[in-house]
Amino acid sequence: MPQVAIHPKEAATITGNGYDAAKRLLQRVRARFGKPTGSYVSVGEFCAYTGLPEPEVRAALHQALVNR
Repeated sequence: MPQVAIHPKEAATITGNGYDAAKRLLQRVRARFGKPTGSYVSVGEFCAYTGLPEPEVRAALHQALVNR
């Protein structure tokens, strides 16, 4: 099953930022989409906000899962 939500550690890896910067990025994504604090951010929402292509982000997430 494909991953639906993105977590700070994964956002940090994908963007090349640190963990704290990734947490702030996900907070901005939640604010943009009117989501409450602590709610999950979907891969689609993350991609819409950052402008990153969803297939590439999904491939990176999949690769990160394989390498665990």
